[in-house]
Amino acid sequence: MKLYNSLHNKIEEFKPIVEGKVSMYACGPTVYNYPHIGNARPIVIFDTLKKTFEASGYEVKYVSNFTDVDDKIIKKAQEEGVKEDIISERYIEAYNADRKSLHASMPDATPRVTDTMETIVAFIKDLVDTGFAYEIDGDVYFRVNKVESYGKLSGQKIEDLIVGARIDENDKKESPLDFTLWKQTETGIKWDSPWGFGRPGWHTECVVMIAKEFGGTPIDIHGGGMDLKFPHHENEMAQSCAHDHSGLANYWVHNGMVNIDGEKMSKSLGNVIWARDFIEKLGGNLVRWVLLSAHYRAPLNISEETIDTARKELDKVSNPLKQAYVKLSLAKASYEGELLQEEFLPFLEAMQDDLNTENAFMALFDTVKRFNQNLRQREIQVDVIANYITTIQKMLYVLGIEIAPIVLSDEDRLVYQTWNDAKANKDFEQADALRQQLQEKGIL
Repeated sequence: MKLYNSLHNKIEEFKPIVEGKVSMYACGPTVYNYPHIGNARPIVIFDTLKKTFEASGYEVKYVSNFTDVDDKIIKKAQEEGVKEDIISERYIEAYNADRKSLHASMPDATPRVTDTMETIVAFIKDLVDTGFAYEIDGDVYFRVNKVESYGKLSGQKIEDLIVGARIDENDKKESPLDFTLWKQTETGIKWDSPWGFGRPGWHTECVVMIAKEFGGTPIDIHGGGMDLKFPHHENEMAQSCAHDHSGLANYWVHNGMVNIDGEKMSKSLGNVIWARDFIEKLGGNLVRWVLLSAHYRAPLNISEETIDTARKELDKVSNPLKQAYVKLSLAKASYEGELLQEEFLPFLEAMQDDLNTENAFMALFDTVKRFNQNLRQREIQVDVIANYITTIQKMLYVLGIEIAPIVLSDEDRLVYQTWNDAKANKDFEQADALRQQLQEKGIL
């Protein structure tokens, strides 16, 4: 398995901390609104990465959090006159619904900030006690210049960052680069701490949850969108270096951003696509195919052309599968076969090469081409077709594409046979009517 490591900006051979096991964490959403299609991309990418590891024989523990305390959550709760947990629970449910619609498995754990507060407070206190953080008027800040490696992940130098820093209205901080670990507040949800009532800074939450869920650091993989690389992930790494003397993760994986018709998706441009609307319009399979159509590290441009290309590619795979299911069901034969290693391995090797989905799709299409050749024979070999079905379905599972088997009832078989007879007898009116019946059932 090879992965592009953002820490070193190159593709590296994956070497797990524990042989045969993978510990992976991806930053989850701040739950104050419905997920947009940009939020859906990391859902698909890291689920696909997990499935690729599993297909390669690894045991994977995958964790992704929910940030359920934030200024935006508090603001929305105040606008609606409800408690913050009403808001966060609503959008956690929406996020999980979209995750399910995209055929992504639930992570092994989905920790929430509000359930981790005691550990977060203890973590911040340790940083204060060791001099890596300081308190002023109830706020706690992290001393960036105490960590010599700061900037290593994003490739930036502290002196350059200071020169480029905007004049900060908060003159309490020792340095404009120091970031908030704990903020005093009188508004919204808050917790008691050694520095008074407040809530944690965003950059601290994941560090604590990672250590808690995995029993310490470093872990194998930490990931998220490219926009999180700096300052969020840089600040997480700095805290881990200070507190645990580790870089938090050995491999940092970041997915590219999503553009709409060549423009950055933003509320100001009015081009935000909500994931649930996109899925409802196109279906989970097609949306997932679109999100995998560009390499995960590259920007993804969603357009009518992108969608149309993805639809044609998906049909190229799904139509022969459906045809095969019908043929085997007509023959009352099992569609469960053996995995064709010579077909599956080129696909898996492409996925093991830093999730090279372009090459993986090519390997899948090559297999489908040979599958079609067998389907077109006058008398199909049931065992061969079943083996191809099993192999193609395993490829699709790794990609997160779900094409359900078609099992005909006795009534369906009768309609299908009558349809064939009507065509043979050139009874086109009856054939069209029967064809419509079969199409409505998804048989054709």
